Amino acid sequence: MATESRSSDTWGIGRIGSFLERLGPTWLAGAIAAGPATMASLLVAGASFGYALLWVVVLSAVLGTVGQYLAMRLGLLTEAGIVTVVERHLGSFWAWVLVVDVVLAAGLAQLVIMKTLAGVSATVAESAGIGTAALTDPRFWGVLWAVILALGLAGGGYRLAEVGAKLLVSIVVIAFIASAFVVPIDPAAAASGLKPAIPAGVDGALVAAGILGGAVHITLLTMQSYTMRARGWTARDADIATFDVVSSMLVAFGIFSLGVFLVAASVLPSAGVDPATIDGVGAAQTLGPIAGEYAMWLFLAGLLGAAVSTLGGNTIVPPYLLADKLGWKQSVDDGRYRAAIVAVALASAAGAFLEGAFFQLLVLTLAFGLVGTPFAIAVILYLLNDSAVVPETNSLPANLGGLALFVVAVVLAGEFVLAELETVTEPASAFVVTFAAAMALALVGLAGRFVRDRIDAN
Repeated sequence: MATESRSSDTWGIGRIGSFLERLGPTWLAGAIAAGPATMASLLVAGASFGYALLWVVVLSAVLGTVGQYLAMRLGLLTEAGIVTVVERHLGSFWAWVLVVDVVLAAGLAQLVIMKTLAGVSATVAESAGIGTAALTDPRFWGVLWAVILALGLAGGGYRLAEVGAKLLVSIVVIAFIASAFVVPIDPAAAASGLKPAIPAGVDGALVAAGILGGAVHITLLTMQSYTMRARGWTARDADIATFDVVSSMLVAFGIFSLGVFLVAASVLPSAGVDPATIDGVGAAQTLGPIAGEYAMWLFLAGLLGAAVSTLGGNTIVPPYLLADKLGWKQSVDDGRYRAAIVAVALASAAGAFLEGAFFQLLVLTLAFGLVGTPFAIAVILYLLNDSAVVPETNSLPANLGGLALFVVAVVLAGEFVLAELETVTEPASAFVVTFAAAMALALVGLAGRFVRDRIDAN
């Protein structure tokens, strides 16, 4: 795979323009982060507490940037996929643990995201007055989007996914910026939300944890090494890679989060919306009589774009890790990898046929993803602090940022697992709890190995 040409120009407009053209890998991660699950947390936060959790929204963009930066460093310094690096230095068992962790989390997310996208597509068709019986049926849209995904990603591969992510995330960001301008926002009240405080005790803590969880997720951390390799980036591309991380997670994802949150905090509390039942479509419809039909359509367009970009980015994650573990070429030039993409894309159509409320399914999705996230963070920190793995181990600030990420992920996962314990007799909850127990054992085992390696080294 040829590495992209590198410019030796000094900093200036020309180099900035070159950087903008070359951005891409982290934008796929940002496309997944700026999706329906994150939007749900932001809507609940705004509907429940007004502007009080604005500081958490800002913090989520910062922590998401730290996570992608660490994953980026591992990918650049090893010039290999994360599964290959784990297998070389920790062994095949740990590599399989990581693959299973990601495939389960991304697979469940794929179904729920498709359910969301299909539902929004049907709602948009109906609201526009163009809905026939088929066009207002989410199942029709689920099958149609699955076929579009399969044909597009199997034919265009990474480059199509990257271009689509950059385009759709940009549209989503613009849509929510525009929504924020047409919605009456109280600047003074919003500014008060920058003061760190958790409202309403435990409930406020749970909502805050949900916001942070959207930016810190196992799929985002593990896909980074593969998307950078698809671009041909190496350690010499650290400058553009850092710029990519900051522009996607800190800037684009941060603006998306702020736009959704400010709109929700400004409109939903006064509209008397029930935080337990609100979703993206409901929020858009609430905006109509308050801020005008223009605001409603902007919000719906943003929601649709977020769902499409998230689904496209998420589709390529399981095939990347499976291909890496099984020794396939991570490109559509390899028929096995291409078949894996088609299989994941077509299987996602089943999401449109799922029963149950959107929010209930999101909780289950986040539980799986968050339960597996601490293990991925621990693996990345382990490898970045081993001089046998990387030529330049983590600095103290990088390790402190990684530890903060780990603590946040553990707290988020713990909250979800505790909630599932209350209904552990139900099959879905029992599976979540079992998965959590398995990941906890994996963390203990990994910590034991780290301590043993350090003792042996000394």
